[in-house]
Formats: sequence, C-alpha cells, structure tokens
Amino acid sequence: MKKIIFSLAIAAVLASCGGKSNSGGGDNPAPATPTAPATTDVSENPDYQKGLALVAKNDCLTCHKVDEKLIGPEYVLVANKYAGSSDTMVTHLAHKIIDGGKGNWGEVPMTPHPTVSLEDAEAMVKYVLLLKK
Repeated sequence: MKKIIFSLAIAAVLASCGGKSNSGGGDNPAPATPTAPATTDVSENPDYQKGLALVAKNDCLTCHKVDEKLIGPEYVLVANKYAGSSDTMVTHLAHKIIDGGKGNWGEVPMTPHPTVSLEDAEAMVKYVLLLKK
C-alpha cells in the first residue's frame, strides 16, 4: 500500500511540474534550439557573409565554383574533406590560399595570392568550410 501511495505522490508531483511534453496545448511553446538557424541557413552566419564577400572580391571564382568543378575543386568537396577542422587547419588552408599549392587536388597548381592577408584568407576558408553538405 505504501508503494502505491508513494507512486501516486511522485506522479502528482511530476504532473504539477508540467513535464516536458508540449501536447497539452499550454501557453509554453517548445524552446527553439539555438543551432537550428546555423544548420538550416548558413547565409546568416557572419563568417559566411564575410568570406563570401572576400571570395567575390578576389579572383577565387575564376577557378572555383560552390558545387561544380571548374579548374580547381568545387568548394563543397573542399568543405567535406576538411569538415570539423581545427583552427590550426584553418590557418594551414589560409596559407595555401596565400602561398598557392599543388598536389592535393590533382596536378593543376593553385595560384598564389600574396596580396591576401592571413585574416582575409582565414575568413575565406571559414566560408568554404560552412558549405559542407
């Protein structure tokens, strides 16, 4: 009998707290997840906006497209290859933009961009990494 009373008391306490269900039609809507906008619309991300502006301003689109191979690899492939990269990798890739390179994506070399600052190159890398599919 004590177990039944204890169980009913626990059930009453849980019911009075409201629980986690939102099916009761109450005034408390489910809280929005803070990461939902970033995963559904990356264009609102400041890194995306800054990087896109820098890519458009420089000659990047001469050799690269977002999702189609041109001379260099499409940005989506680069983003998928380096997904989850650390800040160290972002800096490494930024140096590839500045210094150029050859061999990671075939025999066509990437033209160096010595006039691009490290800060701008890192912003471009962050933009590309946000294109991961």
